[in-house]
Amino acid sequence: MRPLGAVPPAIFSLAARQEGLVSVRQCCAAGVDRRRIARLVSHGVWRREGERVLDTDPVEPGKRVRDDYFDHLRRRSAVKGLLVWPGTAAVGSAALALHGVAGLPRNIQPEVAFPRGVRHHGRDGVVVRQYGNFESQPYNGWRIAKIGHALAQALPSLSRDDGVAVVSSALNKKLLDDAGLAEVERLLHGRRGAAPSLSRLDLANRGDESPAETRARLSCVDHGVPPHRVQVVFRKGGQFLGRCDLGWRLRDGRWLVVEIDGIGPHSTPEALVKDAPRQNRLLATGKVVLLRFKPADSDQPGGIGAVVAAHLRDLPSQSPPPARPAGISLD
Repeated sequence: MRPLGAVPPAIFSLAARQEGLVSVRQCCAAGVDRRRIARLVSHGVWRREGERVLDTDPVEPGKRVRDDYFDHLRRRSAVKGLLVWPGTAAVGSAALALHGVAGLPRNIQPEVAFPRGVRHHGRDGVVVRQYGNFESQPYNGWRIAKIGHALAQALPSLSRDDGVAVVSSALNKKLLDDAGLAEVERLLHGRRGAAPSLSRLDLANRGDESPAETRARLSCVDHGVPPHRVQVVFRKGGQFLGRCDLGWRLRDGRWLVVEIDGIGPHSTPEALVKDAPRQNRLLATGKVVLLRFKPADSDQPGGIGAVVAAHLRDLPSQSPPPARPAGISLD
């Protein structure tokens, strides 16, 4: 049996920029013909992703181990659509994944659209949408829908929590400003499923630093105890003590605060070590009541909101938060 021979470096360069994927067209352009492709696949070096796309990683996607596992799978899905349909733009959730927006479902479908709404049937699991004219921008040699258009395309198909999370993420990452949010609202009007999608815009909060924080906040909203503040900064004697994810001001001047562990700034072992002295500083003031949760607690019956609501019933009644958005002084 003849040895497989080296794959041209250009293929690996492409794959590195395309979540490990390359198209048959790209392979042929780099000197890897269909016969050689078939041999690479039969030897388990590459894997097929339909008729037009190949995965240069022989490990099945569901068995891969990497820090950005779910983001990788979403980006990979979006890239697959662009490779299957050259000349299209990624749209909807696929475009949001490439924009780096957090909060999307774990698995998204490859979605593309041709300029001017050209009709085509999908293939290889890629959906071809008909969105008519929409604004796009360059991305790694392709086109993707601009953030406002991508949100308007995706929101009607997302659950409430996912929809609020992606809008909050876009705001938090400064991919979307107030004018952009107004544009999303305008683009949603007249779309199928627009009414619930518009309500998700109202529930979004640029202070949410992760989808887990968004879901915790929404759970509290659902239980009638929306937080007074998100990302509450506490100081004493002018010195910074700490920052907490969600906060409620109590009638006696204390604050009930919630921290979501294992996400964002609390996700690394180093961060968890630093969290302990920060927590001790806050509790030592006698003016902070701290509750800590894991993201999975949102999936329990009643979620985080039920626990927070129960604590608030046992504590002095809530007081309106200070009007000034500056940090809270615990002097």
